[in-house]
Amino acid sequence: MNSPVVTQSPQQTCDVDLDDPRWYLNRELTWLEFNRRVLNEGADPRTPLLERVNFLSIVGSNLDEFFMKRIGGLKQQIGAGVNAVTVDGRTPRQQIDEAILVVQELLADQTLLLRELLQELADKGIFLQSYDNVEPHHRKWLRQHYSRNIFPLVTPLAIDPAHPFPFVSNLSVNVLAIVKGIDEGESLVRIKSPVSGNIPRFIRIGAEPMFVPLEQVITANLDLLLPGIEISKVYLFRVTRNAITERDEEQANDLLELIRTELRERKFAPVVRLEVVRDMPQQLRDYLAKNLGLTESSDIAEVDEIFGRRDLAEIARLPIAALRYPAHTPADHRRLRDARSVFEEVRRGPMLLQHPYQSFTGSITRLLREAADDPDVLAIKMTLYRTSADSQVIPLLVEAATRGKQVAVVLELNARFDEAANIQWADHLEEAGIHLSYGVVGYKTHAKMILILRKERDGLRRYVHVGTGNYHSGTASQYCDVCLLSCDDDLGADATELFNSLTTGSLRDRDYRKLLTAPLAMKSALIAKIEREVHLHGQGTPGLILLKTNALEDKDIVKALYKASQAGVRVDLIVRDTCRLRPGIPGLSENISVISIVGRFLEHSRIYYFRNAGDNEYYIGSADCMTRNLTGRVEAIAPIEDPALKAELRTVLDLQLGDCCSAWDMKPDGSYVQRVPDEESDLSSQTALIDRATFGEADDRQVKRRSI
Repeated sequence: MNSPVVTQSPQQTCDVDLDDPRWYLNRELTWLEFNRRVLNEGADPRTPLLERVNFLSIVGSNLDEFFMKRIGGLKQQIGAGVNAVTVDGRTPRQQIDEAILVVQELLADQTLLLRELLQELADKGIFLQSYDNVEPHHRKWLRQHYSRNIFPLVTPLAIDPAHPFPFVSNLSVNVLAIVKGIDEGESLVRIKSPVSGNIPRFIRIGAEPMFVPLEQVITANLDLLLPGIEISKVYLFRVTRNAITERDEEQANDLLELIRTELRERKFAPVVRLEVVRDMPQQLRDYLAKNLGLTESSDIAEVDEIFGRRDLAEIARLPIAALRYPAHTPADHRRLRDARSVFEEVRRGPMLLQHPYQSFTGSITRLLREAADDPDVLAIKMTLYRTSADSQVIPLLVEAATRGKQVAVVLELNARFDEAANIQWADHLEEAGIHLSYGVVGYKTHAKMILILRKERDGLRRYVHVGTGNYHSGTASQYCDVCLLSCDDDLGADATELFNSLTTGSLRDRDYRKLLTAPLAMKSALIAKIEREVHLHGQGTPGLILLKTNALEDKDIVKALYKASQAGVRVDLIVRDTCRLRPGIPGLSENISVISIVGRFLEHSRIYYFRNAGDNEYYIGSADCMTRNLTGRVEAIAPIEDPALKAELRTVLDLQLGDCCSAWDMKPDGSYVQRVPDEESDLSSQTALIDRATFGEADDRQVKRRSI
């Protein structure tokens, strides 16, 4: 499952043109390469069985989003006549063609893995069966269950001269029946599988761990929907629609209504992919493609076994402890376990929190609860990008407002795929009298920050939270993030300036003392720090740069890192997915290493480290090294200055750089090779960090630590 992204041989010379497209990997292809690594977790026998199923479903979900967001966007470029090449020298058409080939390979590997996992599940007594293979008494049960609980929700739609081709919703699994009419001619009937929050995709037979896909139950019982009608043949299909429907915010009088309009338009957005069963006749494929607005054969994908594999998450969630990762309960931060007040602890000194190893509820939720209850708290300001449906964050903000505190929320309506939820939160927050802002027109608010103003004996004190992840209790248990709690005066002043920018919609160049903010200053500041390492290295103090980020896509940052490597500066990169940079090329990047960590949790934290001639600098925040983050979003990264907190971050980076269980080394051609654990190192960095949070320290006999 590990193939190279590019095949060009590097030019081994010090005289390198840094604008040459050869030195930059393609964003889409490197992201697909990340999904190979995710799929490998599903194939790895060291991973518990149900977790392997989950990784397979994650790849299915990721590929759906890839077509909705990336292929959809590239198709829009082609439709608009855009032929400009990317920094890696590819046109939109070339990117689609190459990406489709990689997707086909991924789907083939995914199908082989699915068959393997279905057999292993069966060996453990868990059966995902086809309807035809279950026992007659099980079919009887399924028919009765379907008739009582699902059949009334199913609507057959005829497709004939009197009934036009129906609307087909995004990611729905559809049954297409060929039926014979009164005049012996044939017509079509389309039935959508009504999967929802209340109707599962896989129907469990009674209490037994045996499941049958809902669309097969519908197909096998078409006589209930179409009584007396002769059915010639039945096929399945599924469509994916473009999710890129943004309009120009600057032309909008009402941003909330604009987003509502975009959501309506997304529902009816153009189809970018049609999935069909392998035995569907070409004539029928062509008919569907024509009516769905597809014109190219590459827009149609054949699917074996199961459609919509993202839904296999239903099976992965089965509560069978022996087939899951060991239960993990996030620990309370050691300073908060017996603390009377979060505010009191932060006054003693700043704190670094690490999720999901340390409790989100016991720290961030607790902070907001204390702020809502504390009569000395006068105001709360907060950015919200994503939050969960059962979040305690929103009720606590509402409670604070009802108690007379000033509460201001900067809500990002354009958080992809969370727009509908955020619109509902907007309505709820406004009804509670909370000051609501949607940030700066044309820029997503991606910074993760809370500012709490509290009246104390020596005057007004500002408490600041800066994080790398969303205020979402669900993802806080699955995503690896870090955050800072501080009452530093300069940081508080910076947070005040940032919130004033967001609530007034003005991005003028404010006087920040410690924060690095985008879109105006962060990119130039990071490049300046990279160049400083080059200068200091030239003065005889060895340079070192370490970046931990989800993606490294911005050409200017990559170019600066190449220059640093050429000057002899060591550069260690921990990049989860997209990475344009090619490490290990003589004369260009022989001093650069790139690793990717793929494990139980999703790596999500962003950490920036510069040796700075021994005066080590650390920054954390929500910004990836992507052009969109650095120039198209409001972002903020904060310095970590306390020596003890620096040591904590160093431990995280050391453990990940030395990980021989979950780390993959990137090769110059863009491919990755997974590290092999040995007798001295059989724990992943994530497992070691669980141990540190739970017991206070990692077992250094079982996980290597590479000093930076």
